[in-house]
Amino acid sequence: MFKKLRQIWPLALSATMGFLLAAFLFIPRAYSSNQNVYKILREKINVLQQIISYVNHFYFDTVDMDKVMDGAFHGLMEELDPHSTYIPTKEQKNINELFKGKFQGIGIEFDILDGFITVISPVPDSPSDIVGLMPGDKIIAINGEDAYKITKDEVFKKLRGRKGTKVNVTISRIGTRQPFDVTIIRDNIPIYSVGAATMIDDETGYIFLRRFSATTEKEVTTALDKLQAQGMTRLLFDLRGNSGGFLEQAAAVSDQFITTEDTLVYTRGKIKESNKVFLADPKKGWDNFSLIVMINRGSASASEIVSGAVQDLDRGLVVGETSFGKGLVQRQLPLDSGAAVRVTIARYYTPSGRLIQRPYENGNDLAYYRELYATDRESKIDSLKELRPKYSTKAGRVVYGGGGITPDVYIPYKSTINAETGKVLRSAKRPIFNFASEFASIHPDQFTSFSEFRDEWVVSANIFNDFLHHLQQDSISVIEDSLLLNTDYIFNRIKSEIAGSVWGKDEAANIRLQLDNQVIESMKHFNEADAFLESLN
Repeated sequence: MFKKLRQIWPLALSATMGFLLAAFLFIPRAYSSNQNVYKILREKINVLQQIISYVNHFYFDTVDMDKVMDGAFHGLMEELDPHSTYIPTKEQKNINELFKGKFQGIGIEFDILDGFITVISPVPDSPSDIVGLMPGDKIIAINGEDAYKITKDEVFKKLRGRKGTKVNVTISRIGTRQPFDVTIIRDNIPIYSVGAATMIDDETGYIFLRRFSATTEKEVTTALDKLQAQGMTRLLFDLRGNSGGFLEQAAAVSDQFITTEDTLVYTRGKIKESNKVFLADPKKGWDNFSLIVMINRGSASASEIVSGAVQDLDRGLVVGETSFGKGLVQRQLPLDSGAAVRVTIARYYTPSGRLIQRPYENGNDLAYYRELYATDRESKIDSLKELRPKYSTKAGRVVYGGGGITPDVYIPYKSTINAETGKVLRSAKRPIFNFASEFASIHPDQFTSFSEFRDEWVVSANIFNDFLHHLQQDSISVIEDSLLLNTDYIFNRIKSEIAGSVWGKDEAANIRLQLDNQVIESMKHFNEADAFLESLN
């Protein structure tokens, strides 16, 4: 054992001395104007060296020094703010894949909170989304093995895998008494920014944006061109669940909607390079359609930049739920090991001067994220509204900083799905998809025009009975009386899957929107959005 420790020690000491050398070479220049900071860092680095020495000499067991030091790096970054972080080499590869490439797995955005894998958001159209995983779900076991205090590296190892392979996860869900098992079939994870671009009716376009990656501006421009060619005169721009991405792409997407010479967003930091102003190019955007932007508590960062610019410049109406509240800008800096640190380098401000970052306590990330899932979150935010700083939009409307983007019209999400319907949706056998695909292939003559299908085709009682028989053949036992309470939803899902099988993902989304209560309510407010457009022209 001690032999192993002696083998590890030179590497750790070498790394530490390299760190010390870099610190002593760099810190005097970085902090020449602040000798007190330099003194503190020198003292703390000496303490770090002592700790490593003691651990090496006295600790009773073999030490994985790589893991220990990674933990120290994580702890250092967590004490700054909830969004500054240390990214080990393997995780850095995963992040690059998400924003630039592709990978195979189950498709969840997650964090380790209170020791458990906690779903922040299932990736839309991913295997996790298909089986019905929800924000706040905790994965407490993977393939029957306890997942408590699992590391992120282990999560990637156990949940990623080749397309078509299965992984069994045990889910603990708020409001559900007993954990339940879900079998997820791994697949390619969608990486495109635009999840759907479709016409809800003859004049209303709809774009769902998943994230802000390297191709987002191009994808949104393509989607807008497509919808305008189909006669769009008003747009529902859906940023719900969009956790953000590249700052530059957020500014570029905002520029698609702003045709006045205004600031879209600006940043302020310690160093000169962190101070940027993004201005609209009047020749670039569109002002020939009215606009409603949809947000919820999962809309963060770049999503808040876009919705904040639209709101502050009175370009359109913002509806839904109060957004996440992330007003900090990170810069990713590479490390020699292949790892990286994501350091908050600036705050960003909306055109009116709002900083929308939520308050946080350094090192207490659990409370920071748990706040999002409070059932009375919106009422708490509303009750504290008068304590938040007030700003004025370009037209003089009052907006608030310090806690996300508050929508102009509050529209909460409502779901009436019962446990039996949820069981069908979560089934790894994908009964609705399989039934719909088979039905579409057997009855191709019924599906010649999507507009006719959308407006006239219905799931009949006979089709539903055939679906129940399909469940029975698939050995999926259900309580039929419970399913009958959700027939509208099940009928819509069957119809949506048929549309996807026949025409594609945009048409599948189009059908699902018919039962989306936030979309339905948003459509009622286009008269207010039209008023913003009229004031521009």
